[in-house]
Amino acid sequence: MREIKRVAALAAGAALLLAGCGQAGEGSGQEAQGTGAQKEEKVDVQAVRLDALEPSAYGNVEGLPLEAGTYISIIGKASGGEFWDQVQEGAKQAVSDINDTLRYKGNDRVRMVYSGPSEEGDVDEQVNILDEELARYPQAVGISIIDSQSCDVQFDLAAENGISVVTYDSLSDYQNIMAKISTDNDAAAGEAADRLAQAMQDEGEVMIFAHDSRSLTTQERVDGFVQKMEAEHPQVTVGNIYYLDELDELKQTAADEINAGTYAKEGETPAPVTDEESQLTAEDISDEEIMDYIFAKNPDAAAIYGTSGDAVMSAVDNSSRLEKEEMRIVGFDATGEEKEALEEGLVDGLIAQNPYGMGYATVVACSRSVLALGNEAQISSGYTWIDADNMEDPSVAAMFY
Repeated sequence: MREIKRVAALAAGAALLLAGCGQAGEGSGQEAQGTGAQKEEKVDVQAVRLDALEPSAYGNVEGLPLEAGTYISIIGKASGGEFWDQVQEGAKQAVSDINDTLRYKGNDRVRMVYSGPSEEGDVDEQVNILDEELARYPQAVGISIIDSQSCDVQFDLAAENGISVVTYDSLSDYQNIMAKISTDNDAAAGEAADRLAQAMQDEGEVMIFAHDSRSLTTQERVDGFVQKMEAEHPQVTVGNIYYLDELDELKQTAADEINAGTYAKEGETPAPVTDEESQLTAEDISDEEIMDYIFAKNPDAAAIYGTSGDAVMSAVDNSSRLEKEEMRIVGFDATGEEKEALEEGLVDGLIAQNPYGMGYATVVACSRSVLALGNEAQISSGYTWIDADNMEDPSVAAMFY
């Protein structure tokens, strides 16, 4: 069934490509008109994303008379990538709006620098970046924290030096955070549970692929999903939860079982490995093989819930590789890869976050902190459920990254 959808989606894409080629050969007047339409659509996309922010005051820069030359540092979990590029674009737009409103030019302009680890999720590099940024004495820092316990010392230092700290996307329990901007992860995870239960006809077993074990964000998305399933969909069993940053430990477990003769790699027969020199270690288990192990240990799983784009695509790629064509998959984010998977019928639905809105609202919250205007403790960046039925709606499509 899903393979048919995939072929249909590819055929539709080819038809659109041919239609696009035909239009490209038309006159310059047509091209100019198309360019104008694209610009208008871009404005609409920005409005949709900023309108999703609650309270709405965080979607504009009114009443923020920052001093000339104010410096705001925004730190993400990665230096780039679809999600983080959108955060950066939103933050840049907010700073541009502030400068336009205050008519700042040249050296008077409010400045914002976005930075993040070269490899997403690198805690040590993020802490080093935060140290470097604090040494530049910005007026405020907005940060998405990789490890919820990693930055408390730096936050103390920021407080001692009068530097406001705002968190976004992935938060912290640190008491002196001025504002927290994020998806309502509990509500979003609950909606994912409802939608997946519907796709499963309210029965069966679901695995969870969680993108990391260190952030509060992941735990909220896991807990919200599990609690909603237990409360409202008791015939759906939540099975094993796999944290993708702990796969090395799981590789060792698989190696131990192979050595004991209780598990075997694909195509091999289980047998104890008695020769110590021949025994396997975690390094002998590949990424594909550990996914084979996970699926082998969950033969009754009919669905997978992913807490991030990477987790969703891991579910998609490995389900396809292992020919689990009827596997139901939902999860967070709305990246280009996930959009393609949705179009091809390999994903049932996505929880699209609002990284552009997060970036914009983070700059606004930082500015309000600098000006001692006060902030809402929690600012919702909004989320949107996207599936095959609504993905062509312009207001929904605006939330793809």
